[in-house]
Amino acid sequence: MTFQIEYESRTALDLPYEDIIKKTILAVLDFEDCPYEAEVSVVLTDNDEIQAANKEFRSIDKATDVLSFPMIDFPQPSDFECIEFLPDCVNPDSDELLLGDIMISVEKMIVQADEYGHSIERELAFLIAHSVLHLLGYDHMEEEERIIMEEKQNVILEQMGITRN
Repeated sequence: MTFQIEYESRTALDLPYEDIIKKTILAVLDFEDCPYEAEVSVVLTDNDEIQAANKEFRSIDKATDVLSFPMIDFPQPSDFECIEFLPDCVNPDSDELLLGDIMISVEKMIVQADEYGHSIERELAFLIAHSVLHLLGYDHMEEEERIIMEEKQNVILEQMGITRN
C-alpha cells in the first residue's frame, strides 16, 4: 500500500493522524474485500484551501469538511472486476490500484468533532472512511445510497474500536 499524506494546515493536530489515516483506509479496503494493494493520497489542509478546491471542482464557494477525487469510475461500488478492463487505474511501477485523492479541512474536522461530541480521532477516521467509500464508487445523493454508506461507515469504525465517545 502506498499512502501519500501531506499536512498543509496551519492548525496543529496532537494525535497520530498518519496512523489513523492508514489504519482507516486499510479497514475500508478490507471491509470492501479489495483484492488489490492501493495507492491513496491525502491532504490535510485549511478552510481556505478546501473552499478554493470546492469552488473549482464542484462550483460551491464554501468550505467543506472533506472532498474526494476518485480515479476510477466504478460501474457499481467496489466492483473490482472492472479493473482488468481499466488499465489506466493501476500504477505500472507498483501494480497498485490508483484509488484517488482525499482532501480534509483540519479546521472543519475539529469544529465537527466538538459539535458531534466526539474525539478528533473519531472525526478524522469517519471522514477518511467516508471518503474512501466515495473513492470506491459509493455515493449518498439518494436516500438509499446514504443509508448504505452510513451503515458501512458505522460498522467499519466499530470494528476499528473507534466510537463516538
